[in-house]
Amino acid sequence: MTRHASTHAAGVVISERPLKEHVPLFKTSDGQISTQFSMESLEKIGLLKMDFLGLRTLTVIDDTLKIIKRIQKKDLDWSAIPLNDAKTFEQLSKAQSIGVFQLESSGMRDILQKLRPDKFEDLIAILALYRPGPIGSGMVDEFIKRKHGQIPIAYDHPLLEAILKDTYGIIVFQEQIMKIVNILAGFSLGKSDMLRRAISKKKEEIIQEAREDFVSGCATNKIDKKIADKIFNFIVHFAGYGFNKSHSAAYALISYRTAYLKANYTVEFMTALLSSEKDNTDKVVLYIDEAKRMGLQVLPPDVNESFPQFTVVGADTIRFGLSAVKNVGQTAIDAIIQGRIKQKSFKSFHDLTEHVDLRVVNRKVLESLIKCGAFDTMGVFRSRLFAVLEQALSAAGEVQKDRESGQRSFFDTLGGEGTFKKNFEFPDIPEWTDSERLLHEKEMLGFYVTGHPLDRYKKELKSYSTVSTATMGNRRDGEEILIGGLVSKLKFTQTKKNNEKMAIVTIEDLDGSVDALIFPRSFKEFGHHLIKDAILFFKGNLDKKEQTPKILVNEITPISEVHKKFTRSILVKFAAASAQENLLKNLQEVLSKYPGTIPVYLEFLDKNNTRSQMLVDRSLFVKPGEELVQSLQKVVGEEAVSLRI
Repeated sequence: MTRHASTHAAGVVISERPLKEHVPLFKTSDGQISTQFSMESLEKIGLLKMDFLGLRTLTVIDDTLKIIKRIQKKDLDWSAIPLNDAKTFEQLSKAQSIGVFQLESSGMRDILQKLRPDKFEDLIAILALYRPGPIGSGMVDEFIKRKHGQIPIAYDHPLLEAILKDTYGIIVFQEQIMKIVNILAGFSLGKSDMLRRAISKKKEEIIQEAREDFVSGCATNKIDKKIADKIFNFIVHFAGYGFNKSHSAAYALISYRTAYLKANYTVEFMTALLSSEKDNTDKVVLYIDEAKRMGLQVLPPDVNESFPQFTVVGADTIRFGLSAVKNVGQTAIDAIIQGRIKQKSFKSFHDLTEHVDLRVVNRKVLESLIKCGAFDTMGVFRSRLFAVLEQALSAAGEVQKDRESGQRSFFDTLGGEGTFKKNFEFPDIPEWTDSERLLHEKEMLGFYVTGHPLDRYKKELKSYSTVSTATMGNRRDGEEILIGGLVSKLKFTQTKKNNEKMAIVTIEDLDGSVDALIFPRSFKEFGHHLIKDAILFFKGNLDKKEQTPKILVNEITPISEVHKKFTRSILVKFAAASAQENLLKNLQEVLSKYPGTIPVYLEFLDKNNTRSQMLVDRSLFVKPGEELVQSLQKVVGEEAVSLRI
């Protein structure tokens, strides 16, 4: 029995006469008119149900075309764009499909890398095959092997080749089933469709009845009964995995167009893509990283260059949109843009406060803009802008009041920012520290723009991590790994069975992020290290049973202890010619300051490019630590010091 009413997300029922003459209707809680019959019943009484899908990607494509027209004065005509663009398929074959419709998941990128698609038909097939059934049955692997000639392609009858050639002899689409029974056995298209439905719904009676008709139909075309039976078994086997080709082809066209725009109009496409996801922090971070990988620069918001959305400001540069900044609403953005047009760009912070509506561009808005770096191009420390904010607002308010009453301030005669130059100067205070600056950026934008807290630990992350979030997909399930990163999300919870404490952590490194589970046993020993934004190393086992990998953590080490805990030896490199007596003496002094048990090796490179190593005296073995590493780097250079684990 039907227990409740639910509405299809995209279903529309179409009739030649008013629907109330055919079917009972009702109003949903939000006032929409819906049928009281299910979609199956609607089909039975002869009504047409269509699904109209609204896709965000279509807006991204449309926005990209508008940006291309604005920047390059070019109207892109899709009918003139070939479906075999080499640059597009080269990008897809390298699995560089972040932001490409339907092709950006890690599983899909893995298939792209293996398949190396080189024609549009491959994309249609990929979208049809990327489902649990075909993947689990090994059908995807077989498809890939056949494409690359690792498995021979054979057809049980010559007539099958024309139908299955594009899919390398495998039935991928429901339309192929219909075509096979139509051409080989003479089934009408209506009867072919009934067989397709019966197989997909596993209706054995109809299937067996169709088998007899198929075999007899094949006999009419002089096809041997054994071969006809074999072909029908082949149809039944693949039909359960068959997909609607018209649906897959329509999606593949959108996939191809987004991939084409990404490959050929990169800065325009990435700008439109970022604007479409401006409210989804995780996606924005992902797409900014992808933009940087592709050689683009993503700049923080700027009061003189930014518009509400992300904007192209150079051949390879994207400027953040003001609507991405927390506390900055559309009315404030409009006021800033209007003031900017009137002033032909703001000359200074004070110029802006004098010429915008301070009722909407208020203290909270200006604080947010300072924190995210929207005034950086004016050449004043963020800390100093923050310090004069109250004073600036007060003085600007007075100027605006005088202007509205028709009076001219004495300082107006000085022009520009004369008012503020006479009243006060910026205080002589240092800029916020890197960590403060980045923390404010994340607070206002949801992520870091001008840097990353992990930048100063790049060497440690590279030296001690056995894997990164970018390379995790290449590791096997259950493998022990060590990864360093920032605790970007932290949730404490309890087990259902014994109410024991555990934690779910999102670890962020310089390539991306991954979730980690700290179960009660590990939590008891290492839980005290878990603090938001702490930089830690996590040792554990990779769990790849689900689509998104996770780490089951066994051990946690703070960044401050990683040198001591994991360093097994230290290697110092230099050319033999540079190994002068004073350099070696300085090196000896540094090593003697940090006595310990870890061996140090010296590697010399002579003029013939021959390398030789020697172990220092045991008296110069060291206790590893950040200070030691920095001291060694001062003597021989940053790249000359390597830590071995």
